Amino acid sequence: MSGLRRYLQPLEGRVRGMVGRAIVRLVDDATKAQSVQIELLEDETQDAVERYQDYGFTSVPHPGAEAVAVAVGGLRSHMIVIKVEDRRYRLTGLEAGEVALFDDLGQMVKLGRERIEIVSETEVKVTAPKVIVESDDVHLGAEGGQKVARIGDDVDLATGKIISGSNKVRAA
Repeated sequence: MSGLRRYLQPLEGRVRGMVGRAIVRLVDDATKAQSVQIELLEDETQDAVERYQDYGFTSVPHPGAEAVAVAVGGLRSHMIVIKVEDRRYRLTGLEAGEVALFDDLGQMVKLGRERIEIVSETEVKVTAPKVIVESDDVHLGAEGGQKVARIGDDVDLATGKIISGSNKVRAA
């Protein structure tokens, strides 16, 4: 049995080192596949490790973020990063089934149970050749406010009151 053990020992080391935790140290987002420098075990640093991201989603993690690294074929010389987490900025408090995109500044897009929320402390820009908002209750500026006349609504110019038209749009 000791002969078999000697034979399996190198394989055991490769299998044990196939998946591990890592710390992101640097990020290069200028390449087709983002690459990261990661620190694995004590004094083990890997440069230019490909970071796989889900199609349609991308991010640039901060140094110090945690990662799951995989040694393809058990070779530590061929590492890839398959997930990155940063518990310092993770959004908490979602209900079961809710989904959110978020960043380190507290900005988020949340697909909640009751509504979709977009939270930003800065400007929100929508760029499109046409924007359509279909709603029976639009509030601009804040909830409540005065009715807003639309093109074609009848307005008493002396009082500024809307005589006929939509009750759908209000502005605070």
